[in-house]
Amino acid sequence: MEGGTTVLLTTQYLEEADQLADRVAVIDHGRLVSEGTPDQLKDRVGGAVLELTAPDDERARALWALRAMQAEDPADDRHPGRIVVPAPDGAATLAEALRRLDGAGVVPEDVSLRKPTLDDVFLALTGHRATTPNGNGPHPRSGTDRRGPQQRERAIR
Repeated sequence: MEGGTTVLLTTQYLEEADQLADRVAVIDHGRLVSEGTPDQLKDRVGGAVLELTAPDDERARALWALRAMQAEDPADDRHPGRIVVPAPDGAATLAEALRRLDGAGVVPEDVSLRKPTLDDVFLALTGHRATTPNGNGPHPRSGTDRRGPQQRERAIR
């Protein structure tokens, strides 16, 4: 029998857990929701997603063009103008989306293809985003530090 070391990390910073952990347990309000490797948990949520931002005056045409690609409607993200489309075929979905947008005369302002994050996993499993205690510290999605300058300075010391 080989010896080893197990380190238990508890964190609400899911990007940190994704980078450091071999296995992750998702706990919500003291209840174990799911567990597995970060990749297993992400696979349970779904495949890659295509995120794009369209100008306001082209948004309706963009949604119409992308709607024809799949059974479910593209989702409006919480960011203004952002559209999120499941991309089960990864880069092939991206190429098809760009062809359809071009055919509809839509020039996206920004396009990205990304795999789900542990934040996406937590949201899918619990119905809400992970937050830091009292809203302090970096926001899990944006990395924006919500502490004031004096609090940040004390945290660095």
